[in-house]
Amino acid sequence: MSIPANTRPLTGPPPALKAPAGATDCHVHLYLPGYEAQPGGPKIPELATVADYQKLQKWLSLERVVVTQPNAYQFDNRAILQGVAEIGQESARAIVAIAPDADESQIEAFHAQGARGARIMQLPGGAVGIDRLAEVEARIKAFGWHLMVQFNGRELDGYLATLKAIETDYIIDHIGKFMPPVAADDHRVDQLLSLLDRGNAWMKICAGYEASLSGGPEYADVGPIAKRLIEHAPERIIWGSNWPHVGVPREQFPSDPEQLDVLLHWADESTRQKILVDNPAALYGF
Repeated sequence: MSIPANTRPLTGPPPALKAPAGATDCHVHLYLPGYEAQPGGPKIPELATVADYQKLQKWLSLERVVVTQPNAYQFDNRAILQGVAEIGQESARAIVAIAPDADESQIEAFHAQGARGARIMQLPGGAVGIDRLAEVEARIKAFGWHLMVQFNGRELDGYLATLKAIETDYIIDHIGKFMPPVAADDHRVDQLLSLLDRGNAWMKICAGYEASLSGGPEYADVGPIAKRLIEHAPERIIWGSNWPHVGVPREQFPSDPEQLDVLLHWADESTRQKILVDNPAALYGF
């Protein structure tokens, strides 16, 4: 089956934020020719190639990238790892989907190809949910990988015990992804701060548009949560574009420069240096 080419804008007026040297996009998806959606995952609406992303990367003045397993591919990590190979491991890493029964040799091979984490997705279409998190952690722990965990933050109470039991590093995705947003002083935001204080949790500032009801450019309902998290633990925060924004209707497609410029509203210059450069360098070994 032929998948249409990318039609998303890849250039335009530059963002207001001038990204510092070494700026890292910690969350993108690639959809390459020759790889089909797998059973259990959503369809692939159009391709998103390395060449496409590199145009966006130039547009936003970014230098490093973390390619994340898209739900469409489920446990087929070949396209993701091919993307990292095309970009080069000096500036790219991968987050893959790991089956709870994956063997050591398979994970070792993924590691050699630039994988540094396993995705846990507690939303429709996810290949591995929170119920299998501990099993996946046991597989990746020896390799020094982290978990990337996404869920609806409104359901955090039900996941808290599992998250507290994690011994590896792990990322809480998409600003906690409260759908719909909650107040910044909500008890579940308090819990996120407590998780960050434990020393092995990271928070990704990414895709505020997916949860926001007020919309960009400042995402007034999501922004107070993001600012509270950033102010509390600036050394544990990373950022991602979430390009190519799969699942968003074309008429609601977010501005790519806007996804970077939110950091002008949410963090000062020294903190942006940590979020965009220093923190991802520490987490991914750049």
